[in-house]
Order: sequence, then C-alpha cells, then structure tokens
Amino acid sequence: MNEEVFNLSIRKFLKMVGVNSQREIEHAVAKALADGTIAGTESFPAKVTLEIAGFKLKVEFDGEITLQ
Repeated sequence: MNEEVFNLSIRKFLKMVGVNSQREIEHAVAKALADGTIAGTESFPAKVTLEIAGFKLKVEFDGEITLQ
C-alpha cells in the first residue's frame, strides 16, 4: 500500500463530501425558509453514515445544525 496515495485519496473524498454536503444543506435551508417551512431560528439533529463495503466499514456520526 502506498500511504501517500491512500492519504491523498481519503482527503479528496472527505473534501468532496464536505463541500457537497454543505451545499446541499444550504440549499435545503434556503428552500425551507422560502417555503415558510422553518423560521430560521431552529436547530436540527443531523446524521451522516460513512459506508465502505469493500472492507465492511459502516460508521454513523451524529451532530446538530443550528440556524441561529
């Protein structure tokens, strides 16, 4: 295994996930605000599941998205 290639691959994946996740959350919040579904002062529980079938990894991360 090439550690440098491996670490670069992980970093690229996590960057892609982080950037795209943030974009999706921002769009969902903007739509909910525009629709009047939310007031903009709430907090929401959030969960992310990381799964890599090739080596049977499945981990859940829980957190919270706070709007104000």
